[in-house]
Amino acid sequence: MTKADIVAKISDKSGMEKADVQATIESFMKEVKHSLEAGQNVYLRGFGSFIIKKRAKKTGRNISKNTTIIIPAHNVPAFKPAKVFAENVKKKVKS
Repeated sequence: MTKADIVAKISDKSGMEKADVQATIESFMKEVKHSLEAGQNVYLRGFGSFIIKKRAKKTGRNISKNTTIIIPAHNVPAFKPAKVFAENVKKKVKS
């Protein structure tokens, strides 16, 4: 499902104009990005959390030059689904 699909579905279900739905979704994503960039996690009860995960420093390999490199510690954004949400996906999605 793409962002355009989400906009279309919300527009159909709510009766709102697609442009208004698009602007709302863009604003939501912008606020999540700004919060994570500021070091703040975003918690959406019943849906999940957008969190910052810390990756430790590690040694990697550059296989084209056959050398070792040090990958410094860094932060990455991540999504952790709510427990109820994750369990519903497990039950309803067939493998």
